[in-house]
Amino acid sequence: MADGFCQLFMVPDVPHHCDTSWIRAVGPNLTEDELLNLTVPRGASGAYEQCSMYSPVDRDLDSIVAYGLNKCSNGWVYPSTQTPSLLTEFDLVCDKKDLNDISQAIYMLGLLLGAMIFGPLSDRIGRRPVILISMLIQGLFGVGIAFVPHFYVYMAFRCVVGASMSGITMTILALAMEWVGVSYRPHAVLVSHCCFAIGQMILAGLSYGIRNWRLLQIAGSVPIFALFFYFWVLPESARWLMTKGRVEEAKKILQKAASMNKRTIPPGLLEQPEVQTKPGSTMDLFRKKHLCKVTLIMLCAWFANSLAYYGISLNVTNFGLDIYLTQLAFGAVEIPARASCILLLQWFGRKKCQGFLLLLSGLVCLIITGIPEDLPVVITVLAIIGKFATSASFSTSYVYTAELFPTVVRQTGVGLCSMSARVAGIIAPLIRLLARYHHSVPMAIFGSVPVLAGLLCFLLHETRGMDLVDDTSAAAPQHRCVVGVHQGTK
Repeated sequence: MADGFCQLFMVPDVPHHCDTSWIRAVGPNLTEDELLNLTVPRGASGAYEQCSMYSPVDRDLDSIVAYGLNKCSNGWVYPSTQTPSLLTEFDLVCDKKDLNDISQAIYMLGLLLGAMIFGPLSDRIGRRPVILISMLIQGLFGVGIAFVPHFYVYMAFRCVVGASMSGITMTILALAMEWVGVSYRPHAVLVSHCCFAIGQMILAGLSYGIRNWRLLQIAGSVPIFALFFYFWVLPESARWLMTKGRVEEAKKILQKAASMNKRTIPPGLLEQPEVQTKPGSTMDLFRKKHLCKVTLIMLCAWFANSLAYYGISLNVTNFGLDIYLTQLAFGAVEIPARASCILLLQWFGRKKCQGFLLLLSGLVCLIITGIPEDLPVVITVLAIIGKFATSASFSTSYVYTAELFPTVVRQTGVGLCSMSARVAGIIAPLIRLLARYHHSVPMAIFGSVPVLAGLLCFLLHETRGMDLVDDTSAAAPQHRCVVGVHQGTK
């Protein structure tokens, strides 16, 4: 919960100026105001410059200005009442200011690496072990971040946490999709997404109450250890076991599930022919024409979703209103956004929802570029609408993608799409740096890409009400038009 957006609250914008205590050697009796007036220049607004100072002298105070301006060479001074933050502890100001966005990009790089590693790994060793391993890594490195001595170590740990996050979110998606029936697939995914939204709201409250960044990091990371009872209760995917030929294990798990739910398994179901599906590979996604089209379009959709989602979310500090209230609103709006998908996907189908939501999120970002900066309320309201659309679109992508890919390459396909999203996540913080040239450039990019991806989604086929397909030979649209056609091999 805290790892994705926690850093937004760890780098508050606080006043600062160069540390010019060197002047004490020349004028030991100077007051603080006299010290600043002599050593720090003022800007056009009359405020002290934050990133420059007059060159140090060792004799004559009157000649300080004559020596010209220098960059801060001895660090910076922050308000004495300021609680420890990433900004104040590692001096993320002036020339090092961009490290904030670069750090976010490094976290997204971790998500990309996690998609590359844990997607194929869960297809090989199973969903359950990957989830448990990812949880352990996230907990250990998440807490470890709170004790790092250097910012570069902080970024390295964040990268590992990002990789573990990717492993958890992707594999839980596959496990949920493979356990529930056709009509409840969207519910399984979207309920978990609503929990993520609740986590964002909790983050707003935690960050408001805990201003010390190390304590905030611990508070956001420790709760995952409470979930290690999953080791005893989390089942493996029966569908995955069947595709690996481990039929007896699948039967035992299904019988246990039926017993817990007080249901009976149809007499002939567990005696159906044992079919071991040939494992798929990444190349299968591009070798077959119908899968290649699906893969390329969904790569674009995930890329656009991620770019718009993180473009809006990471910009929470620049919309002009209180950051904690804005984050609370961003989290709150995701709950109806994700929950409404349950009805929207049933009423309008996956394809239409995916296309229209991407178009809406892109258009909102484009509209924001034309709103004056002195209208923060209008910009924030539009950003909340954009967050609604991108959240709903992201949830739709998870459901739609898992239904489009066959079981033998489902995690590989979802992992590849997740990699595309993570590339966009890496780029999104860096695109924000373009605001130094014009404030509307980032939002223009965040808006145009989803519009193009939304149009491409209308070229896909519909999966509403269809059974999941197990092998790549039956993944073409014409083989999926009859509900339950592959039930005999499941």
